[in-house]
Amino acid sequence: MRDPELRTPSVRKTPASGRGSVSLVEGRVLRSLRELRAATNECRRCQLYRLATQGVPGEGPAPAPLMLVGEQPGDQEDLAGRPFIGPAGAILDRALYEAGIDRDKTYVTNAVKHFKFEPRGKRRLHAKPNTQEIQACNWWLAQELQHVKPRLVIALGASAARAVLGRTVTISSMRGAATPLSEERDAWVTIHPSYLLRMPDEIQQRAEYARFVQELEAAREWLQARPSSESSGA
Repeated sequence: MRDPELRTPSVRKTPASGRGSVSLVEGRVLRSLRELRAATNECRRCQLYRLATQGVPGEGPAPAPLMLVGEQPGDQEDLAGRPFIGPAGAILDRALYEAGIDRDKTYVTNAVKHFKFEPRGKRRLHAKPNTQEIQACNWWLAQELQHVKPRLVIALGASAARAVLGRTVTISSMRGAATPLSEERDAWVTIHPSYLLRMPDEIQQRAEYARFVQELEAAREWLQARPSSESSGA
């Protein structure tokens, strides 16, 4: 069955919150994820595009049985225009390999497509996206979900879980188990790999990394036990 045509918005100004904020209305047609990069760079649904180098759409096959959703691009991702290629991406790649998940067969993206940061001299320090920014970018995540058609969506961290589930949750209460999103799709919540980079204690870091790998492996096994009619296992 062909995907329905997806429309990316054009720009107009609206008086939201009493200010001349920017929103989007329907415009040209997105027929595939190949058009996603240019369309993301035209997005004005929030103000994060103003300082970011470029939008960073997801990458990977479509359809794919498994989608990974992080929080937002980091400094290196913003410069290169690709998701999860920096330090957190290196941890994710190693964890996926140890869990038996092929990244090349997995769609990888972020809840927010532009890098939010605070300048500190020549450095750009990560700043957590707020609820409004996550909600503004949900339009793009929905387009990716519609084209990729994942059977399982792994949310990496609280911001990703907020975007995928549509509500605020704690990682400790949700991690390591499937949560239904629809008849065709489930979610799986775990930590973001950048969390491991912030842990000062090496022993604790190793233990948490091992748990992260175990959760990814459990997600893979869960997915393989429930194959989709439109895709094969990860």
